Amino acid sequence: MSHNHASCGDESHDHDHDHGHDTSDLGPQDNLYVHIDRPNVIALNTNGRGPEVIKPWHQRLDESISIESDADDQIIMRIPFTGSIRLRSLLLKTGPTDQTPSKVALFANAANLDFDDISDRKPTQEFDVAQGREVGEYAVKTSQFSNISSLTLFFPASQGADTTQIYYIGFLGHWTEVHPSFAASLNV
Repeated sequence: MSHNHASCGDESHDHDHDHGHDTSDLGPQDNLYVHIDRPNVIALNTNGRGPEVIKPWHQRLDESISIESDADDQIIMRIPFTGSIRLRSLLLKTGPTDQTPSKVALFANAANLDFDDISDRKPTQEFDVAQGREVGEYAVKTSQFSNISSLTLFFPASQGADTTQIYYIGFLGHWTEVHPSFAASLNV
């Protein structure tokens, strides 16, 4: 049936409804992917592909790209953002094998943690990671994750394998631009 869609672009137009207007591949509107400073993501004890598992929503199920731990089953990911965020959820796709991380510990604004000092720090929040092929959503205590400029994820062990493997890391929340004058005042 021919009808008018004012939402099909800049101008409305008449057409038969042969194409869909499915936006599910764009993901949730509060997806923070575009606000992650991907070139500065650091992945410790991995095969060097850390930033590559921070994918756009439509690639979240792609298992051709993953990170895998190197020397043992621990991984640390440091993820900077391009502004201030209020985190709502962590998204993980880890796979249904014993390479699935057993837990993930989140550290807000703790950009310099490494393996020597991470065990001495209390995480902002910690989750048990479920095995499965789907993307898992882990809702955080938003009061603990407001005004975040970076997030460190620590995967302390796998669920039995010698290495840990992760296919996708994503975040849901709210982003706010940090003005240069405010950012400079933080570096005093």
